[in-house]
Amino acid sequence: MRRRRGTIVIVLSVLGLVIAPSRVRACSICRCGDPTFNAIGTNVYSAGQFHLALDWERFSKTQAIEEGGTDEEVENRYTATLSYSFGERFLIVARVPFSHRRLETTRGNDGTKEEVTTDGLSDPEFYGLVRLWSSNFGPGLGRRTWISAVFGVKTPWGRNDIREDGVRVDEHAQSGTGSTDLFGGLSGFYLFDADSALFASAQYRGTGRNDFGYKYGDITLANLAYERKLSEVFDGVVEVNFRHARRDQINFSGEVDPNTGGSVLYVTPRVLVNLGKGIVLRLAVQIPAAEWLYGIQNEKTNYNAGVTFLF
Repeated sequence: MRRRRGTIVIVLSVLGLVIAPSRVRACSICRCGDPTFNAIGTNVYSAGQFHLALDWERFSKTQAIEEGGTDEEVENRYTATLSYSFGERFLIVARVPFSHRRLETTRGNDGTKEEVTTDGLSDPEFYGLVRLWSSNFGPGLGRRTWISAVFGVKTPWGRNDIREDGVRVDEHAQSGTGSTDLFGGLSGFYLFDADSALFASAQYRGTGRNDFGYKYGDITLANLAYERKLSEVFDGVVEVNFRHARRDQINFSGEVDPNTGGSVLYVTPRVLVNLGKGIVLRLAVQIPAAEWLYGIQNEKTNYNAGVTFLF
């Protein structure tokens, strides 16, 4: 993807895809950042063209558990994203993730450790972006400004009943949430000049309840990112990602887990490498800068590497 096509990250709409469902544990690994703009860039309305993105992401956090002790979660996630643009006003996106999880539980009483590892399909997502308004074409820069709406659904198709020895493993080790989530929001883009751009977005995700009674807290997401072209090959991006989540409900009666929810602010530096022929390599580190989380939780640094193809 070329420069403006390669304003790839400007990753905003902080998606809180809360992955993992039921039982009496805290919120699973939540994430910030807009996967659409991470994978595709700001020039999403490329009439009649496909984008294919392949990503690896590593997420980790620790949190207290009700019976005493802590959970440490680490997830390696592999995601394929395919998008197609109808004209210059509508884009459809499909994301199919595969999850590898490790959950290590340390009991508070005697310090014993238990470890569970699982693999499986996580929850595919389908959504659309609609351009609500854009500026007229300008000489040399094209459309300098646009505003879009996004709407979509996270399916419950991921594995949510993984068992070992006939017993369902903990929610945090499940590959999918088992719930249907609906989300929507707005995003905007402004091109300062041929070498720099600003992107911002906000999104709300309403989470459903799975068959085991667990409901992850609804999430509000926001993001602001600045990108600058460093050379013909490299672009640099700095993002600020914000997420606020309500506490999780652990059963059908609506009982909440005190060690879930709250707010977190990330700073995310990113490098884009234009390999030519519509191929862009992406590398990012997402660093928690401030946390206002409920109960006892600790978000760790996240990592992302991916490649995007335009055809």
